[in-house]
Amino acid sequence: MVGDSLLAALLLLIDLLLLVADSAQQQSNMKPWYIAVPVDLLMTAPITFRRRAPLPVAYVVLAVSVLHSTLQLGFSSLIASAIALYTLVIYVNRKQAGWYLAAQAGVGAVQLAVSWEPTNWIVIVVVALTFAFSWVLGEFVGARRAYHTEVEARLHLLETERDQASRIAVAQERGRIARELHDVVAHAVSVIVVQADGASYALRTNPDLAERAVQTISNTGREALTELRRLLEVLRNEESDGVPRIPQPDAESLAELVERVRQAGVPVGLGIEGTLAGLPAGVSLGVYRIVQESLTNTLKHAGQGARADVRIVRGEELVDVVVTDDGAGKARALVPADGPVQIERPLPGGNGVIGMRERTNVYGGSLEVGPAPGGGWRVHATLPVRAL
Repeated sequence: MVGDSLLAALLLLIDLLLLVADSAQQQSNMKPWYIAVPVDLLMTAPITFRRRAPLPVAYVVLAVSVLHSTLQLGFSSLIASAIALYTLVIYVNRKQAGWYLAAQAGVGAVQLAVSWEPTNWIVIVVVALTFAFSWVLGEFVGARRAYHTEVEARLHLLETERDQASRIAVAQERGRIARELHDVVAHAVSVIVVQADGASYALRTNPDLAERAVQTISNTGREALTELRRLLEVLRNEESDGVPRIPQPDAESLAELVERVRQAGVPVGLGIEGTLAGLPAGVSLGVYRIVQESLTNTLKHAGQGARADVRIVRGEELVDVVVTDDGAGKARALVPADGPVQIERPLPGGNGVIGMRERTNVYGGSLEVGPAPGGGWRVHATLPVRAL
């Protein structure tokens, strides 16, 4: 209402200036100020509320404009009527705007018939052009408003669909991770049972063998508890009936994975610092899956002639996995060639990126995905060696 209030004040000021000018010239047809000022106020004040109550304001302006134009107090009646028509076209509908325009034409015809002068033709042309301009402007602005409303609605729908798709993908990936962890935990429990049975038989006859079995039970139990804790964090109430139980790969199977990718036509370099043996089963599986998904994306998106490089460093606390490709030599201008890749959050991507992110989150790690310096793509994941 601030803008409309300023518009109404401007129209009132113009009428008051015209009144002062007529008073200075001492024209014979000048109306007393105590009549002119209240009528000017009645003429301009409704403009302030034109957006909140467009239809009542329009007909109040029509009624007051009859008195205002009869007293010849200025041209604010014409401007206010044009503004009212413009408002009806935008905020109400064309039908109401048409009825209002017809009412204005009828009132104007009666006024011109009562006091006809040869110069009235000029008045008719000016009024007609003013109302035509108001209608066309209202149509244009109304169309723009409708267009923006439609665009906002579609964007909201797309955002909702994107969020739903992301949640579904995350739920599916977490369900798959839960099934994999279930296999790991089931395997660990089976090992514990077998080792316990063996220790009970060898307890008296071979104490050294029984001691080794008990040590194996202890280590396997700790690992199973860790995997079970992570399982409970991501487990959903989804039945896994019908899902085939197959042995899961681990980090020590990376050489076979790299060889398969090489046979598919992508030269891959593999460098491993430290030993990957002895990693918790879930972490080892996570390393394998992240490398597998990264090389799969290289096959899909890097193009013919691309090369990939896999570097894994096992430290005392973390396993660092870096998978890069050169994008078949196609440089990207998204990252400066001499600057490091610093991406706190993974870029939006398909379900593969979502899956890698969920795997690293489950084990308390981190993931960076983005363009590599000088071209290509880079995936950098860190996973803890020990349970959190």
